Amino acid sequence: MTKGSVRFDNVTKRFGAVVALKPLSLDIAPGTLVTLLGPSGCGKTTTLRLIAGLEAPTDGRILIGGEDVTHLSATYRAVSMVFQSYALFPHMTVAENVAYGLTVKRVPRAEARERAETGLEMVGLKGFGERLPSELSGGQQQRVAVARAIVLEPEVLLLDEPLSNLDAKLRRQVREEIRQIQQTLGLTAVYVTHDQEEAMAVSDRIIVMKNAEIAQEGTPGDLYDRPNSAFIADFIGDANLIDVEVTASGKETEIELLDHRLRVPLSGVSSGPAKMVLRPHQLRLSREPGPVTLPAEVGYAAYLGNSVQYTLNTPAGQVFAIMPPTANPFRQGDNLHLGFDKEDIRLVPA
Repeated sequence: MTKGSVRFDNVTKRFGAVVALKPLSLDIAPGTLVTLLGPSGCGKTTTLRLIAGLEAPTDGRILIGGEDVTHLSATYRAVSMVFQSYALFPHMTVAENVAYGLTVKRVPRAEARERAETGLEMVGLKGFGERLPSELSGGQQQRVAVARAIVLEPEVLLLDEPLSNLDAKLRRQVREEIRQIQQTLGLTAVYVTHDQEEAMAVSDRIIVMKNAEIAQEGTPGDLYDRPNSAFIADFIGDANLIDVEVTASGKETEIELLDHRLRVPLSGVSSGPAKMVLRPHQLRLSREPGPVTLPAEVGYAAYLGNSVQYTLNTPAGQVFAIMPPTANPFRQGDNLHLGFDKEDIRLVPA
């Protein structure tokens, strides 16, 4: 294990009778940004707090940089955390806020000031040191919080829902800046969010959690293209989950969808009921039937500028489709034919 690595060795956490984290083993490689993603109550924030030393595990071991820190308090761990609430001192200047952790560690005043200015320059706030937090926008305050964390030169940077207080456009900007800083400095970072788009935009690897354990982990592409369950397919991006029957499996898989019998290029699928996964952008709408199409009625149409979103009523259930805008978009009540390519089909257990 090298500097910046994080390892959980069969770690559990209980609060009385409540199991907040089931036995968890994971490895985070140095210099990577790994996101803990999942709905509220899934265990992601508990996992982050265990790395930070803000909670102690009930069982198991935690190692940072190869050192066993299981019983080491937060003060003595080589980690820094960026909080959801920014947690800036309103009576201190921006520079004093950034230098605060350094002064607590008794770094000489001149060195702390210099490192604070360097940190502010890294996050694009050079020249803002004498301002108060109240004189900054929400995005600028979040950058100050990031600067305060990175000047401590941590082995691991922890980010707890860092963008949740920002509007959508600003979230995109700040998440790009955080990712660039992480890559430039080669930091190991653990990022917690419930926003799947945010996770896919910043992560080398995503760990999706559900019910206090890992549901699936992998690169953003792995999770989007190869979900292992209906939960993952639906949670990572929009997905249509359609009931099918797997009737034969070998090098290819045969499925039955209403009155269609399709052979899809998938292997190792168990026979029986399954869910067919189709992403909204993989669907086609036409007024003419094709080789593999389902009848569909437009239940709702929404023009969003760069796309048109359709909710469709089909014999297989309600389907969501995203199409590029056209001069003559389909309208509510139109009867159409819904098509797709067999190569785009993914199957998950029913």
